Amino acid sequence: MEDGSTFVENALKKARSTAITTGEIALADDSGLEVEYLNGEPGIYSARYAGPEQNDRLNIEKLLKKLDGIPFERRNAAFRCILVLYRPDGSYETFEGKWRGVIYDRPLGEGGFGYDPVFYLPELEVTVAQLQSDEKNRMSHRASAVAKLKEYIKTHPDLS
Repeated sequence: MEDGSTFVENALKKARSTAITTGEIALADDSGLEVEYLNGEPGIYSARYAGPEQNDRLNIEKLLKKLDGIPFERRNAAFRCILVLYRPDGSYETFEGKWRGVIYDRPLGEGGFGYDPVFYLPELEVTVAQLQSDEKNRMSHRASAVAKLKEYIKTHPDLS
């Protein structure tokens, strides 16, 4: 259950539980969408933003309703991912990835999931849902966090 108050707390809880159960090093993540105008909402509640009956469509509808009338230049947002690498001895490292964009005023594109249809990338002039999956996987917040993890592993032979 993701009941922490931050992405780090949620990822740490999952990684710790797995490491304790298995006695092995564990990796876990938590991620979501943060919208500046909404003070970081939906944040850790990204997957369940619309409440108990949530789904991607309802979550997007709630987000767009909250941003109704807000100009494009005030809709800055970021997808954020936290990875936690947890050792059975209780030590751990965190790695963060962010992918900055703007919330579009309506869904565009057929690909991806979650908020991808409304997460607009101004530099590419597309939403994430309009990207090919290999492009998304190269550019995403998760890719950024994993790249940092890979660099860390290279300098820590005990993890190789």
